[in-house]
Amino acid sequence: MTQQQSAPVPRSASEGFLRVLFGLFMAVTAIAVLFASVSGFAVLTGLLILLAAREWHRLVGSPAIEHPPLHVQTIVTAGAVALAIACVLLRLVPVAFAALAAGAVAVFLVARRRGGNPFWHAGGVLYVGIPAVAIVALRALPSQGALIVLGLFLIVWATDTGALVFGKLIGGRKMAPRLSPGKTWAGTIGGSVTAALVFGLYIAFFGFNVLLAMLFAFVFSFTAHAGDLFESLVKRRFNAKDSGALIPGHGGVLDRVDSLFAAGTVLALLVFGLHLNPMFGGHS
Repeated sequence: MTQQQSAPVPRSASEGFLRVLFGLFMAVTAIAVLFASVSGFAVLTGLLILLAAREWHRLVGSPAIEHPPLHVQTIVTAGAVALAIACVLLRLVPVAFAALAAGAVAVFLVARRRGGNPFWHAGGVLYVGIPAVAIVALRALPSQGALIVLGLFLIVWATDTGALVFGKLIGGRKMAPRLSPGKTWAGTIGGSVTAALVFGLYIAFFGFNVLLAMLFAFVFSFTAHAGDLFESLVKRRFNAKDSGALIPGHGGVLDRVDSLFAAGTVLALLVFGLHLNPMFGGHS
């Protein structure tokens, strides 16, 4: 697969419409499955990870090597993550991380034998696997799991949307021009403010601590910004504009979940490591 760096192209009105339409569709689908059942949410997460893993391994693969639509690294990664998710549902969390570690080693060996960036391929198992374990654990283990994950979604979606809107409206100084030429300081701060307002309204609906929730969302939103910047770094490293073209108006799956990967992992550390109640009231 040949990857070429190209200058950013302004979005047309039809592409903008598709972006909004598919964004709403994905959000409604995610929320519906989230509240339907733990197992259904785990299956949806596993499917997204399969698609994300495929994009990752194509992104970091050597351009000199011909890659089939579903190559061995993707299959091993998806299998390791599926096993890890199953272990989370069985409350065998240490075994889940052991499965990811074994998957990373297996992918490293396969990639080295095939001659294509083994460390990057192996790192992909952890890059997509740890967030998958974290987010499924947040849904499956706490008593308010569905509400916690919905709050996580709202913060990430509000951050991304606010950053896009404020960045377009205000513009100004670039935040990291070499990594992400479109990201501005105005968009970054605007995204964090949007996250604080949206999450504050969410927590206010339950009558919990709104001010503390807003402060948390504002600070926590920077994990979503960091996730977006990290994927930009990887794409810059491998001279790619998008991770894929699966979602009309959005690019690839990785382009849509990079912020969620980082935020979900950090939230799981806060909830399970520091015993934070991310609903800021009620029972966790």
